[in-house]
Amino acid sequence: MEWLAVFLGGGVGSLFRYAISRWVPANGPGFPTATFVANVLACVVLGLAWGYVSRHVSLSPSVKLFVLVGFCGGFSTFSTFSLETLRLFQEGKSMMAVVYILSSILVCILVLFLTQKAM
Repeated sequence: MEWLAVFLGGGVGSLFRYAISRWVPANGPGFPTATFVANVLACVVLGLAWGYVSRHVSLSPSVKLFVLVGFCGGFSTFSTFSLETLRLFQEGKSMMAVVYILSSILVCILVLFLTQKAM
């Protein structure tokens, strides 16, 4: 049952990730906005879910796995983030790559910190 929860959560998270890539306007060859938005939103969900789960131990392990491992894992896009960062460096856009790295890491950590306290 736990494997099924992760599998289903991952599928739902991946669909949300795809929706973000379709809804967030592309900035041409510039800053990877859709991936940045998806990573920040995944951190919001993860922070809220982690905060809730840590205070409500009555949730089943399957529900926890569905949200924390499956959904957030499918929704987050770190591998895409890494590929886009590499491409920025390869295209000679080193400053944009550094800004992308720092803003992604700092904003996502800040969002996790703030949202995990909200629940």
